[in-house]
Amino acid sequence: LAANGYHPISDYKRALTPQGIYVASGGSMKQSLQATMIGPFISMTGRQKMGGMLVKPNKNDLVFIKKLVESGKVKPVIDRRYPLSEAADAYHYMGKGRAQGKVVINVAGNS
Repeated sequence: LAANGYHPISDYKRALTPQGIYVASGGSMKQSLQATMIGPFISMTGRQKMGGMLVKPNKNDLVFIKKLVESGKVKPVIDRRYPLSEAADAYHYMGKGRAQGKVVINVAGNS
């Protein structure tokens, strides 16, 4: 599952297991178009499946995701954490496009 990613679809394809499934739900316009337009063709050429979807979060979905994270079935990838006082630094870091996960700004003051 790639949510708000920025890599080309070919990077995600290489990361999949031989029978892996890739789902894009967000990201750049280019990434969304690649998943929607190219994903189905990639899916026809082997056992890997790729595609995109539109997501409108709701309470039930968020509770389900919370349970997946708590059970360890899904592991969020956090690249860096910043205190609120360093939000500008976090924004600058994100702008470089090199984050390997989410960049978290902690509004409670602990980093």
